Amino acid sequence: MAGLKMFSATLGRLSRLLSVFAIAFAFIISTATSLAMMGCQVPPTGSSIPTQPLRVGTSGDYAPFSLDYAGKYDGNFQPEGFSIDVARAFASHTGRQVEFVQFDWPELSQSLTAEHFDFALSGVTVRPDRSIAGRFSQPLTVSGAVVLARKKSGLDRPEDLRRPGLTFAVNAGGHLERTTRALFRGAVVEAIPANHLVLDTLDRDEVDAVVTDSLEAPIWLARRAGLQEIGPLTRDRKAAWFPIARRNEMERFDAWLLKAEASGELSALRAQHGLPQEQTALPGAALLARLDERLSLMIDVAKAKAVLGSAIEDLPREERVLNAAVAGIQRASKASGNAAPSDKAVRSLYRAQIEAAKTIQRRWTAVPRSITANEQTSEAARRALDDEIRPALIYLGDRLAELLVQNIEEKVRAPNFDELKQALGRHGLPDRNLTEISDALEALLGK
Repeated sequence: MAGLKMFSATLGRLSRLLSVFAIAFAFIISTATSLAMMGCQVPPTGSSIPTQPLRVGTSGDYAPFSLDYAGKYDGNFQPEGFSIDVARAFASHTGRQVEFVQFDWPELSQSLTAEHFDFALSGVTVRPDRSIAGRFSQPLTVSGAVVLARKKSGLDRPEDLRRPGLTFAVNAGGHLERTTRALFRGAVVEAIPANHLVLDTLDRDEVDAVVTDSLEAPIWLARRAGLQEIGPLTRDRKAAWFPIARRNEMERFDAWLLKAEASGELSALRAQHGLPQEQTALPGAALLARLDERLSLMIDVAKAKAVLGSAIEDLPREERVLNAAVAGIQRASKASGNAAPSDKAVRSLYRAQIEAAKTIQRRWTAVPRSITANEQTSEAARRALDDEIRPALIYLGDRLAELLVQNIEEKVRAPNFDELKQALGRHGLPDRNLTEISDALEALLGK
């Protein structure tokens, strides 16, 4: 009898244990089903690429990159364009679905830092404040700011655009608004809240011209007769823009981009959407773009140093930068399985960059500048320099190291002086600085 009771008790415990397992199993199945219904997928064991949908921020109002005027406002957002096709190609490469998240240009930076999407891809222009707030991919294409004015308006050449009293209309919140205000100081600038409405402001006599870029201008000229184009007035690069925390995604995108450029896939997409056939993501072009981007941060460095009362030349820090550059090249070479170039050649290139950076900083500090109240405190300047600007410079230094090693591995020739001057043209560097960089690149890469 005692044995029977013990057996019954054991059966009862076993039954309860099985019930617990059944409940747990049901919970797991239910949770997995719920995740799938929400569009989430559990990544396979050992997978290095996430399987959840790729969320891409895009504007829907900027042809030929991203266009869906109606869907932007009626909740049925289905944009098309070059950026959209690039996003779909990358998502397909990584085995994911893509979801497009609409943003408005004035809120783009806030949306990016809040990680409302994995990255922005919408003809976003590379510029210093964005290089500090996020991380750019290799460039996808180039463009330049242009002005569209009525024929016989007397606005025929770039110098005519500096006539006092002119009114320009431009998309609010984007790179072109900032460019317009910088190019035409003293002019009246009307910032229009929706890009697709900018062209129609020419119906009003008080608007003298509108500002767009060299890629969107042909589309606008086809929409409206009687206009002429002035420019390009700048040379800008367009790239994907990532939150700082999404570095792994950015590295995946960059690796794919370099391969897509080499295979011709990217060129085919450019041709499909009428973009210039300049191959901006080849290793040589990408290297020059990173040099340009890094030098573009030097005015922010100069501004912070001016507030802090710091000297432009800091030899101990320069030596640390040079040592870090050599170490970075060695790491990148080891990772690629190649022998590292000579430390002397690496130091020469980075020394040339440092001298160019000091030229930019000295030129900026030589002119009296107004600094906003928020930037005037030492605490704000120190925070900006240490927590924002220098991390961006370190990131760009890492990318430069990887690209240098790839250029050496693929035996890419060094850019000649004229190519380097065009790539770094926005900085107005004297020939001395350009020659030092050119000679250093030639020593590393060869003619």
